[in-house]
Amino acid sequence: MNQPKKQKSNVMATNEPEFQRKKEYDVPLYYFYQGKSCEAHKFFGAHRYIDDDGVQGFIFRVWAPNAKALSVVGEFNSWDDSTNTMQLVANGVWETFIPNIKQYDIYKYCVTSKDGVKRLKSDPYASHYETRPNNASKVYESSYQWNDDSWQSSKSKRIIYKSPMNIYEVHLGSWQKLDEGTLPNYSNFADEIIPYLQKMSYTHIEFMPLTEYPFDASWGYQVTGYFAPTSRYGTPDDFKAMIDKFHNANIGVILDWVPAHFPKDGYGLYEFDGTCCYEYTEPKKREHASWGTRVFDYGKAEVCSFLISSACNWVEEYHVDGLRVDAVASMLYLDYDRRDGEWMANIYGGKENLEAVEFLKRLNEMVFSRNPNVLMIAEESTAWPLVTKPTDIGGLGFNFKWNMGWMNDMLSYMSLDPIYRAFNHDKVTFSFFYCFSENYLLPISHDEVVYGKGSMYTKMSGTTPEQKYASYRAFLCYMMAHPGKKLLFMGQEFAQANEWNFQTGLDWELLENNDNKTMLNFSERLNRFYLENSPLWANDDSWDGFSWIANDDSKQSVIAFRRLDDMGEEIVIVCNFVPVQRNDYKIGVPMYGKYRIVFNSDDKEFGGSGVAKNIYKTLDTPMHGFDQCISLDLAPLSVIYLKGTAEPKAKKTSVKTSKKTTSVKSTRTSKTKVAPHTRSVD
Repeated sequence: MNQPKKQKSNVMATNEPEFQRKKEYDVPLYYFYQGKSCEAHKFFGAHRYIDDDGVQGFIFRVWAPNAKALSVVGEFNSWDDSTNTMQLVANGVWETFIPNIKQYDIYKYCVTSKDGVKRLKSDPYASHYETRPNNASKVYESSYQWNDDSWQSSKSKRIIYKSPMNIYEVHLGSWQKLDEGTLPNYSNFADEIIPYLQKMSYTHIEFMPLTEYPFDASWGYQVTGYFAPTSRYGTPDDFKAMIDKFHNANIGVILDWVPAHFPKDGYGLYEFDGTCCYEYTEPKKREHASWGTRVFDYGKAEVCSFLISSACNWVEEYHVDGLRVDAVASMLYLDYDRRDGEWMANIYGGKENLEAVEFLKRLNEMVFSRNPNVLMIAEESTAWPLVTKPTDIGGLGFNFKWNMGWMNDMLSYMSLDPIYRAFNHDKVTFSFFYCFSENYLLPISHDEVVYGKGSMYTKMSGTTPEQKYASYRAFLCYMMAHPGKKLLFMGQEFAQANEWNFQTGLDWELLENNDNKTMLNFSERLNRFYLENSPLWANDDSWDGFSWIANDDSKQSVIAFRRLDDMGEEIVIVCNFVPVQRNDYKIGVPMYGKYRIVFNSDDKEFGGSGVAKNIYKTLDTPMHGFDQCISLDLAPLSVIYLKGTAEPKAKKTSVKTSKKTTSVKSTRTSKTKVAPHTRSVD
């Protein structure tokens, strides 16, 4: 392992509370105390070091502003808190050098609070930990050599807003069924899933949190190690090897990241120095009671530096392509999940957490200033404005937001008995009227298939399996055509019937059934069609990419619209959300000629009826603001995609007779140009 240059010793000779600031610490500590550090993890934690005598070891630094004394303990000193005491080297910053420490040596900080109580704490900045149920930090220095230059180069040239994004959300520990007590390894997992992701045409994989966490049933959302991949699945270098493999397969990686709260495990951040160090002191701000967690104090600059450095660490050290920031709404609102009397208003009397707002803005500004091609995705479930707009115009600075309103409306709509859908037509149309107010991502995530909510298949209405499968295929086609990037949780692509259970693998044995095998084939074909057809993704953030044809046929529960790319290519989408066949259903279309079905959720290959014809010729009947229309056969519970081929439209000329003037078709033809972005009349 490469050793750093020999440096002067930073060890102080006294443990007095008074200290002398070391000049070489001025820059990193300045940014740390300003709440603007992106590299606090390079200063704090355990790092290889060589003292003036050439002795190799590790230097340990930690922030504990209200501690009375600290020491480093571990197997190397028989857990004796008097052997390797730490010294104050700056305001609240403690340090010591320990020689002859080795890779993987375990350690903790013994923190003595001002009341004399001693607490054993893991290192908040550690890059590796013991595997639960053990929880000590591990000394670890990476030796990994990256091999993803080609991916990084191609990513830098890509405009993500005008690119396809079809995300497969995964819980790493339960994608496969393994022997009881056996967990997958990061690198081996990549080998297993990459061929599947490529076959299914997914562009990105999103992991539920892989930051170190103690409790399996939290799925990683209660974090104790903000700079360390969980050791359940291997070492930090194993994690890097996994990311490298995804990149070499042209698959982006998104990681769920949780800056909203942390658990109250005694060895973690909870009351780290005997006081509310990382969390709010104010009782009405410091806890999420229903989650059993503490809330980060965004008013403390050092806490902001800790979190911003964590985000930069995952993007820069581990090469993840994006962070999905969890529970943003809980950060923004002081009354989130709190009853009257349980929360405290801000200085203006409002419920907005102004400190959290400023933190999120600073987080995004700093991450993007260093990594302009990263994805910063907000899981924000309210109508907070300008989430994905720049901070200089009042936005939060994310570049994507989960469209939770669309998700809730559509899952409610698809679960309705079709007889009631006519009275809830707004659920299927309303999202189109705000879908360009933010850069949206359409999520069907793990949250929708747990806690008694049922799988996506079981949410679908229908009295027979055939109807439920038809409904689900129609929903997925509608979702793929709706403006916004896409996310689907694992197992839903083959219509797993059971809810997701983190303790078991997916029900892959269902693929022995023809219905589930057919559903997987449908998902594969739909994903590939999405990837290969730019009208479905090139203008997800602009009205230039969308135009209504008909949105008001609530009586028959049918909608029709267009998706367009910048070159004028377009796809017409028609959705029939009831189990009734519609014959001679007319819609206006912008092009004279023929329209061909290019994808059909009701295709016989997918288990459908196949009643729709493949080609429809336009009729000279004005409709929906266009000069022509087509007459369609719509199968029950179906969605079709159509593409038009322009044909010359015959001119009409007048021929005089002795008794009257007759209009006939001319044998001469002329080409008719159609403006590709003509907006239809509702």
